[in-house]
Amino acid sequence: MSPAERIEAAAERSPLVRSALEQARADHAGQVRNGSGGMPYIEHPITVAARLDEEGYGEDAVAAALLHDVVEDSETTLDELREKFGEAVAGIVGVLTDDESIESYRERKAEHRERVAAAGEEAMAIYGADKLTNVLTLRAAYEDEGDAIRDEFKVPLELKLEIWEADLALLREKGPQVPFLDDLERELSRCRACLEAPAPPAG
Repeated sequence: MSPAERIEAAAERSPLVRSALEQARADHAGQVRNGSGGMPYIEHPITVAARLDEEGYGEDAVAAALLHDVVEDSETTLDELREKFGEAVAGIVGVLTDDESIESYRERKAEHRERVAAAGEEAMAIYGADKLTNVLTLRAAYEDEGDAIRDEFKVPLELKLEIWEADLALLREKGPQVPFLDDLERELSRCRACLEAPAPPAG
């Protein structure tokens, strides 16, 4: 079952998930995910949410996974999500949203990491699934496009990898029961090896 099929099935079971899917599709319409080789943005939250559903997390977590990038990447506000989806879902989305007032990338990500760890397992699970999805997407795009993919990011890929490795270390410490951690560790190693190898030709 593909991620899209899994989420469609979840949406059939849960009006909350159906509404979150509709919201995410509307808010990410026309967007392309950076470093994805041109992937429509909506595929990212669907994949993250499908990982949560596959592991048996409840509808609040699946809905929050679908919406986890909405506040950062659209005009929809956290208050609007709270009014429409309730405090449980909006609270998780809020935790998963970067504090853009922190200018330093490293400091912003460190603050975010600690906030997620303090929020509990559902937030940590979405965070872990998000990182795994990011790493898999980046590695596939890098293998396809080579160093040209670097132009799609605001920071060096090596820094992003460093941050993701710190994310994994925190999840290992604070949420060892969270799924995806072994997969994330394996894929991070593959991604680092990919970046350290001679760049493949674009094509």
